[in-house]
Amino acid sequence: MVSDLKKQSLIFIVLLLTVLSFVHTSVALTREELINIRVYKEVAPSVVNITTTTLIRDFFSVYPSKGAGSGSIIEEHGYILTNYHVVEDATEITVTLSNGHKYSAKLIGVDPENDLAIIKIKPKERLRALKLGDSSKLQVGQKVFAIGNPFGLNSTLTTGIISALGRPLTTESGRVIENVIQTDAPINPGNSGGPLINTDGEMIGINTAIFTPSGGSVGIGFAIPVNTAKELIPDLIRYGKVRRPWIGIVGIPLWDSLSKALKIPVSEGILVSEVVPRSPAYYAGIRGGTIPVEISGTVLYLGGDIILEINHKKVASMDDIKRALRHVKDGQMVDVKLLRKDKIILTKIKVRLVS
Repeated sequence: MVSDLKKQSLIFIVLLLTVLSFVHTSVALTREELINIRVYKEVAPSVVNITTTTLIRDFFSVYPSKGAGSGSIIEEHGYILTNYHVVEDATEITVTLSNGHKYSAKLIGVDPENDLAIIKIKPKERLRALKLGDSSKLQVGQKVFAIGNPFGLNSTLTTGIISALGRPLTTESGRVIENVIQTDAPINPGNSGGPLINTDGEMIGINTAIFTPSGGSVGIGFAIPVNTAKELIPDLIRYGKVRRPWIGIVGIPLWDSLSKALKIPVSEGILVSEVVPRSPAYYAGIRGGTIPVEISGTVLYLGGDIILEINHKKVASMDDIKRALRHVKDGQMVDVKLLRKDKIILTKIKVRLVS
């Protein structure tokens, strides 16, 4: 009898150890899972839900339309970074923190060109600001996380990798955002404006759009590099807009047939139609055209200087000029290569930043 009891006890102990071993194995977390959990716990308190009310006017009435997105706390006293399209035309903006506290928000600054906006709340609590990383060091294949509030669900996490870098993105409004990050981390509608995060818990991008033939995520999402945002945030907070380099010309991009028709010896460059009085180009001695012509209902002037290069970069469109001046500071001198009649001229322009 005693022997039987010992056998039963031994069997019970073996079974118990087996069960405990199974339970322990079933809850053990992999290194990758531990990284996911750590990043989520670090970042989620800095990600907010944004809801908006926009007044829609039709022929018969005015009615409110609701919208939603996400945002990242970038300063402990209440500044929040999000997408411009999340708060565009909003008459009311409400921010919900990860702890459920709600605040009315004020629109501080917008940059439609890069689909970025800053809003501000007046919190009764100290907020946790998100760490801003360095998007210049990103590599294809690097693991990333998207955190946001898709479909009204608070602080959800999706994971993926960086699929490509330096992509141009055409928005629904027709604007082209340069140097965008492509990721396969699912970016659902409510993730717009939320952060793209690296494994160090740093924001390296702002989730802005997905490519979706069907309306759902197909593994192609886009995020604005955080370095773009870091350049623009000071202007957005101080001026409400972004100050951009300006030289003060009205230009006409050249193409082969136009160059042949005008007997211009170059087929690429910017033909200066007009120079704005007292502008940087005016003080640099750039000359506009004097021969008026009408093209598609617009009067332009031919015979002016042709800008070939700015800061040693060839320019064939007005966008090329924007790119060549992108990182120029207020009052900085830039080198300009011109064609005036049949003579190459090298000069300098003192660039001005305007909003």
